[in-house]
Amino acid sequence: MKPFTTLTSVAAPLLRDNVDTDAIIPSREIKSVSKAGLADGLFAGWRYTEIGGREPDPAFVLNQPACAGAEILLSGENFGCGSSREHAAWALAEYGIRAIVAPSFNPIFRGNCVRNGIVPVALPAEVVAGLVGGPVTVDLEACRVIGADGASHGFTLPEEAREMLLHGLDAVDLTLRHREQIAAFVAADRRKRGWAYLD
Repeated sequence: MKPFTTLTSVAAPLLRDNVDTDAIIPSREIKSVSKAGLADGLFAGWRYTEIGGREPDPAFVLNQPACAGAEILLSGENFGCGSSREHAAWALAEYGIRAIVAPSFNPIFRGNCVRNGIVPVALPAEVVAGLVGGPVTVDLEACRVIGADGASHGFTLPEEAREMLLHGLDAVDLTLRHREQIAAFVAADRRKRGWAYLD
């Protein structure tokens, strides 16, 4: 994964509560188990004028010129609710979304974001609404979000999640940071239970 330290970007305001994973990536858009090829299906039910089509709906926020190239998404309460499909985070990441700022997240979706390099920032609804209309900075090192007006808002993330995002680590990379302790455990266990190991 790409490390995340500080990002300044246009922030696309999708200020809806309970945006579920089927809205983020409808099941009809999931045609493989790969992480690739999902960006076109992101918000397909809202982004295009007809189901299954690819004619952009100019009313949808990501299709508006002011939100072109947005890497930050602003949204409402309980973002990522519904099914636990990781494809939702994959589609957002492939589209280019690096951070989502919302009052709350479904816990499974929040974990999927972290494992796919997307920073899930929880801030009060009134603060999220105040970020609309200008570039937003997400500073993961300082755990601050700075709006176009210069107002700075602190947020928290579990330290392990923050470390994974800051250093671009997936769960395997995180485990391998302890390879010396793992090797020492295996060596000690092999001495005690040699019968359990194939040579």
